[in-house]
Amino acid sequence: MGDKIWLPFPVLLLASLLPVLLPGAAGFTPSLDSDFTFTLPAGQKECFYQPMPLKASLEIEYQVLDGAGLDIDFHLASPEGKTLVFEQRKSDGVHTVETEVGDYMFCFDNTFSTISEKVIFFELILDNMGEQAQEQEDWKKYITGTDMLEMKLEDILESINSIKSRLSKSGHIQTLLRAFEARDRNIQESNFDRVNFWSMVNLVVMVVVSAIQVYMLKSLFEDKRKNRT
Repeated sequence: MGDKIWLPFPVLLLASLLPVLLPGAAGFTPSLDSDFTFTLPAGQKECFYQPMPLKASLEIEYQVLDGAGLDIDFHLASPEGKTLVFEQRKSDGVHTVETEVGDYMFCFDNTFSTISEKVIFFELILDNMGEQAQEQEDWKKYITGTDMLEMKLEDILESINSIKSRLSKSGHIQTLLRAFEARDRNIQESNFDRVNFWSMVNLVVMVVVSAIQVYMLKSLFEDKRKNRT
């Protein structure tokens, strides 16, 4: 009951730095990543609005997961209404813009299709470089000249930013892989249905042709002479 637990010195060092790290740690804001999948009916257009701060980076990536042709029209406009990107009949795309203050509009247009609906996936990634720079400046006031075990708060900050960036990139890649997997699965299911349909058509045709051939062969051997009374 009276045993003491001795912690390694690096753990004690980290515990001693917590009071210094916590005020700055609250300033870390992860990149604003969001993704959405929706169904766009034939002959319709769907628009979305994203409010943006000044001097931020907005990345938009979209894919058509299902639907005839796997294509869609894409339109991206600035808060002033200026067209930044306009694409026609694209199955996927990636666009990055440096933003201004205001609401950015991006639309998916399926009005060219009169029959087929489209399943669309898109992802938004917002990196506010201005806030990150300010956060780094805020961290500098917690850095002192003491060099314990050659560990500096600048090195810790760099490591945390690197880990955050890699985790964000890993999540982004996993989301894209899921989208690719969904699109490939839809294509395979569509191909499977087509193969089954045409297989049944070929089977029916073969049965009909076989019946006609049997009938014609049978008619060749029938005695068509009539008995006279």
